[in-house]
Order: sequence, then C-alpha cells, then structure tokens
Amino acid sequence: MDTVGAFYLDEEDGNARAGRLTTSHGVVETPIFMPVGTKGTVKAMLPEELKDLGAQIILANTYHLHLRPGEETIAKLGGLHKFMNWLGPILTDSGGFQVFSLSALNKVTEDGVKFRSHIDGSELFLSPEKSMEIQMALGADIIMAFDECLPHPSTPEKILQSMELTKRWLLRSKAAMTHKKSLLFGIVQGGLDLKYRMKSLEDITSVELPGYALGGFSVGEPIHLMHELVKVIGPQMPRHKPRYLMGVGTPLDLILMVDSGIDMFDCVMPTRMARNGNLFTWQGKISIKRTEYKNDPSPLDQDCSCYTCRNYSKAYLRHLFLSGEILSARLNTLHNLHFYLDLMKKSRNAIIEKRWGEFRDLCLTRFVKP
Repeated sequence: MDTVGAFYLDEEDGNARAGRLTTSHGVVETPIFMPVGTKGTVKAMLPEELKDLGAQIILANTYHLHLRPGEETIAKLGGLHKFMNWLGPILTDSGGFQVFSLSALNKVTEDGVKFRSHIDGSELFLSPEKSMEIQMALGADIIMAFDECLPHPSTPEKILQSMELTKRWLLRSKAAMTHKKSLLFGIVQGGLDLKYRMKSLEDITSVELPGYALGGFSVGEPIHLMHELVKVIGPQMPRHKPRYLMGVGTPLDLILMVDSGIDMFDCVMPTRMARNGNLFTWQGKISIKRTEYKNDPSPLDQDCSCYTCRNYSKAYLRHLFLSGEILSARLNTLHNLHFYLDLMKKSRNAIIEKRWGEFRDLCLTRFVKP
C-alpha cells in the first residue's frame, strides 16, 4: 500500500496533469472536484449516492462544525467519517475563509481571530493552533493551514501584511499538527498582483508539506484575472505535490484551470445552483424554470447518463421546481454533481490518452457563449 501523502503523476499533457494522492481513507485520482458538505452533509445527497456518482473526496467546514454540533461531540461519536457515514477521504478548510466572509463579526490579530458567532453572537477565538485542534478532532484526511483571505480589492500594504501573517500562521499550523494520518496543505495568497502571488508561493512552498493550495480567489475579482494569474502560477507550483485551487468554480473555470496545471477543486456552485433551478449541461447552463420547458418531454441533457437524465423530462423537473418540491433539489443536485464529476473523469482520461488539447477545445466551444 502506498504511503499516506504520496502523490504520483500518471501522465502530463501540456500543463494538464493526471495524478493519484494517497490518503488514510483511500486514493484520490486527479484532476478531481470535491463536493462541498459544509455542515457534514452534501445538501440533498446521501453518501451512497455521492459514491455512485464517482465522488472520491468531499469537503467539510471547520468553522460551522465547530459551532454546531462541536468537534468534541463528533470526536466522541467516532470522528466525522463515521458521524456522517462517509467512508472516503475528507478535506476540511481551516476557517480562514470565514475571516473573510464574516469580516463584520471578527477582529484579526497576530494571535488569531476573535469571532462573533453568526448563530447566537457568542464570542469565539480561532487561531492556527485552534484550527488544527478542531480539524484533527474531526479526523480529516486533508487539513488546511489557517490563513487570512482578503477581499478584492485590497491595498498593496494590506496584501503584503496578510501574506506575511499567513506565512507565520502556516508555521504555527505545522507545529500544531500531531495527527500523523492527516495531510497539511499550505495556502498561497497575494491578491491579484502577480509579484505578490509569486512571493507568497515562494514563502509557502519553502515549508515542506504534502500539498499546496491557491486561496483568495472567487472573492469578487473579475474572473478573467483569476484565469490569467493561475495560468502563470499553476505550472510553477511544486510539480510532485497536489495543487488545489480553493472555491472554484464553473465548468469553464475547471477546464481552464486543469489546463493551467491544477489538480483539485471545490465549490458550492453545482449544489447551490441546482437548488435554484440552474443546471449544467454539455450544451451550456439552463434555467429549468423557463416557460419553454413546460411541455418539453426531452431529458435535461441528451449527453448525460445520470439518474435524473435517464428517468425524467424537463417538463417534470420544471414542475417540481415551481411546486417547491423537495425532489426538485434532489434530482437537480444529483445531475449537477454528476456533471462536474463526469467532467473531471473525462478530463483525466483525456490527459492519460494524450488528447487533452482536443478535449479542452471541445469543452470551450460548449461552455463559452458566442
């Protein structure tokens, strides 16, 4: 059996990579999309359904699970895997994104972040050490270092200060890691300035770790700027370590970022959009609530083999959505997650078969509106 933390490159085609990462709960084949299970559940989905869709690893949220039900409760009940009945790998974020998203409720200092709970207003404190403690108690396979994620735009002075703080917090995160079966990933920051990004990449990758992530994207910046930056930065991340782009994105984003050498992705988009009636297909995104689908007997996507597309018409899916039926969220989410996971599976196969450029261009013609 491969050593926990081992990462192998099976094939490269241009900058696109097909690899394998060994965790304590199994091997993850990349490129991979991780469904988001913020509070210990991927909304509307059973764990068995996720496995059947081809999900290999899911993401859970440190901050939210700390607030409810609490890591002590989860640990007493056998850890997060047992608690939520997911036997595959789990990645937990550090809580650092909440430093950004709940900025009105927190105060950042060298020691960490003082929070006001968004649930009841009670005061909380999150530091690198506390974040590691929570994530280790949860039993995550991949643990993210505690970092500061800035909004866009931020001043150069603030970006530089934040980068330096993130580096110091990374060293503290690594020193606090005592769970040998968990893999600590560092997070590169630096805003939208290539100079700062490259400096942060140098700082973070100078710390020996099992993997590295790009954070601080999808925070309000024009999306083409992310594409341009990652196209430069991605190929310069350590070659023999997994590369993770946090919180991204659309199918187009994923294809462009795989083309830039990124291996791992997560985003709430496929599940959230599904609940809002927005569905991804090989012909582009559609809104199932549109009147044109009222009498449409065709499946959502002729090129999709998911349960939803095999069994239901657009007309029925529209009816469920407009009726506010729970089954709408279930069937829509199942389809969107299948689409994302199938996109990554097809990407991996194309890389291994050395036809990535052809597959990338096909996707671009499908996902980019003329």
